Amino acid sequence: MVFDEIDLRILEVLQREGRVSNQELADQVGLSPSPCLRRMRQLESTGVIRSYVALLDPAAAGLGLQAIVEVRLDRQTSATVAAFEKEILKYPQVLECDLMAGDWDYMLRVAARDLEDFREFCVNRLARIAGVGNVKSNICMKQVKYSTALPLLR
Repeated sequence: MVFDEIDLRILEVLQREGRVSNQELADQVGLSPSPCLRRMRQLESTGVIRSYVALLDPAAAGLGLQAIVEVRLDRQTSATVAAFEKEILKYPQVLECDLMAGDWDYMLRVAARDLEDFREFCVNRLARIAGVGNVKSNICMKQVKYSTALPLLR
C-alpha cells in the first residue's frame, strides 16, 4: 500500500499516542476532523492499523523476568509445525512467537514473574509440547531498546 504524507503523519501520531482524540489528531496532521476520521477508518479497514492497545510495564505488572527462547522441533513436518503453533498460542506468557530460518525453528519472547516461574513454564509446558526437540533460553538482563512503532519510510 502506498501512503501519502498525511497518512504517514496519522500513522506516526497514532503509534505514539493511540488514545489521541480525532480533533487532536486532525490538528497535528493538518486536516479538519471529518477527513481525518475518514482516513483513519480507511487505514483501519485495510488492516494497516490492526488494533489499539495499552502498553504495560512488565515489571510493574509483576512480570520482572523476560527471556528469549529458541525452540528446535525434532521434525519439521507440516503436522509437527501446525501442532506446535496451535499449542504455543495457549500460553499467555509467550508474548511473541516467530518461525525462523536458520539454526532454530522458533524464537519466543516470554514474560515470567521470576526465574522459578520461568523454569516451571519451560519444564512443565514448553518442553512437553509434542515435537519440541531442543530449547535454548536467554534471560534478558536489561532492555536497552523496545519499540512497537514501525519506521515509516518516505
